[in-house]
Amino acid sequence: MAKKVAVVTGSAGGLGKGIAERLANDGFAIVLHDINQDLLKETEAEFKNKGYDVTSFVGDVSKRDDQFNLVKHAVDTFGRLDVFVNNAGIEAVTPFMEIDEKELQRAFSINVFGMVYGTQAAATQFIKQGGGGKIISASSIAGHESYAMLGTYSATKHGVRSFTQTASKELAKYKINVNAYAPGVAKTKMWDRIDAEMVKHDPSLKPGDAFAKYSSEISLGRYEVPSDVANLVSFLASPDSDYITGQTILVDGGMVYR
Repeated sequence: MAKKVAVVTGSAGGLGKGIAERLANDGFAIVLHDINQDLLKETEAEFKNKGYDVTSFVGDVSKRDDQFNLVKHAVDTFGRLDVFVNNAGIEAVTPFMEIDEKELQRAFSINVFGMVYGTQAAATQFIKQGGGGKIISASSIAGHESYAMLGTYSATKHGVRSFTQTASKELAKYKINVNAYAPGVAKTKMWDRIDAEMVKHDPSLKPGDAFAKYSSEISLGRYEVPSDVANLVSFLASPDSDYITGQTILVDGGMVYR
């Protein structure tokens, strides 16, 4: 095939959409994916209007069969797979003493199980093709350091980091690189929801206070935008990153130092 092919889960909006657009501009054929069918179709139409080679797939990352069917759709449409981005994820904002089974099950099923299933599906196809591939997953600064009120979310992102290391060690013999990106504070709908939830649990906060507090701690003096993350993913998807694997790379403007 003339073009390489990239799948980006959770790419109807937010950081995932920014990543998908950057990879499209890099010359990849793109498989957009999301559970939100209406928004996904809007984004697909937008990409087509820009001249990108694109298709879309509605799926739930927490369902293993959906992840394998997503890869099948990519291969049926474009003939191969080269990059798989496990971007889909959800937030969870709860005081530690109030974390319950429902929250744990939902967050882990999407953020961790989804990453594992996507990695398995992509790796199966890469092994079949025989030419290696790139698997890139969404961790977070919360995968390097756990935060108050974000216990469940932080634990899931630590899980992504752990599985990234394990998968990278086991899949290296197939020339499959497995890495993750760790964003910081971005002005996205997810962060709007985090801010709103923190206000609910702390009456002293006003809307926007939590976002402002975390943003103020960024060394480079501004919050993150999708292109900041997309630039890193573009590098990890390129041949320039062929000697990098098992890493969870911070892209946070200077918040967490490891």
